[in-house]
Amino acid sequence: MQISEILKIVVDKKASDLHLKVGHVPVLRIDGALIRQDNLPKLDMANIESVFQQVTTPEQRAIFLKEWELDLAYSIPGLARFRVNIMRQRGTMSFVFRLVPFQIPSIDELGLPQILKELVLKPRGLVLVTGPTGSGKSTTLAAMVNYLNQNAARSVITIEDPIEFLHHDEKCLIVQRDIGDDTKSFAGALTHALRHDPNVIVVGEMRDLDTISTAIMAAETGHLVLSTLHTTDAAQTVDRMIDVFPQGQQQQIRLQVSQILEAVLSQALLPRIGGKGRIAAFEIMVANAAVRNLIRGGKTFELQNVMQLCSNEGMCTFDEALAKLVKDQQINQEEALLKSSNQQRLRRTLGMEVEAPLPNNSYHIAEKYR
Repeated sequence: MQISEILKIVVDKKASDLHLKVGHVPVLRIDGALIRQDNLPKLDMANIESVFQQVTTPEQRAIFLKEWELDLAYSIPGLARFRVNIMRQRGTMSFVFRLVPFQIPSIDELGLPQILKELVLKPRGLVLVTGPTGSGKSTTLAAMVNYLNQNAARSVITIEDPIEFLHHDEKCLIVQRDIGDDTKSFAGALTHALRHDPNVIVVGEMRDLDTISTAIMAAETGHLVLSTLHTTDAAQTVDRMIDVFPQGQQQQIRLQVSQILEAVLSQALLPRIGGKGRIAAFEIMVANAAVRNLIRGGKTFELQNVMQLCSNEGMCTFDEALAKLVKDQQINQEEALLKSSNQQRLRRTLGMEVEAPLPNNSYHIAEKYR
């Protein structure tokens, strides 16, 4: 079984992911939907073992046999790159290949907010791109770095797990480090990056206290730090960063974050009406004086109000973005409501009937019949 033949199908059908496991036909994710490839044979143990041998090095196989999990990048010259995750399930291996095109899409090609061009040219601070898994965070970061590479002379260090898009030096000097191959951890790589004369540091994911703490320090010491979090909106993003620290440090962290945060861009992908692919919705929070004061005072619940009042500064709430896509007939109301963090508010924005609140004793009634 040649994995290159199946991966060519992934590219030809413009799928985002390929799933392989024993006893099933290959499954593609196209425009967010899982599509079984029933024209292909079911995979057996020998097929899966063959794929494992084709996409891994002896060193990677040793890691998998020890850890039972593995992330890696795999390239087919002239076709595409893929981010690969391998894990054990029911005594066998399961693979997911995520397509990473050779060509880095631009901010304009992706339809990303134009304010990202301003943010990536800032001399210092922290810019966060957030959203659920598969929402395109890595692609957005790559497009930002690509724009920087074309428009400013900066020293850039990226720390990724694994490296996805390959950047080639234009105006920037770009160093890309792979967790596992080039460095052992995000936090360790970030600490050492500070000694490598960077202007910009791209952290693939801020997933633990050490990484978040070092990223804050890097932004404080005059670097521009770009990173991602698995959060759904700006307020949750700020709270997640602060809550990871011990209670006694949180007030100091609020002060630091209020000073170094430049913006939070939260994104999600939704299916277009008529099955014509997917479109992104964005919440944008820019750290102006009002935002910084609310973060400093621990009043993140009021950030939504500031974003609504400061649309002239490029800000937009997620519900406003969803409402615009519905009114422009890009997505339907049901999909918008599924993604909304406040369905009642979105219903009002769209002029839909607002569901009546439950009576005071409804909780006890519900519990009685649970």
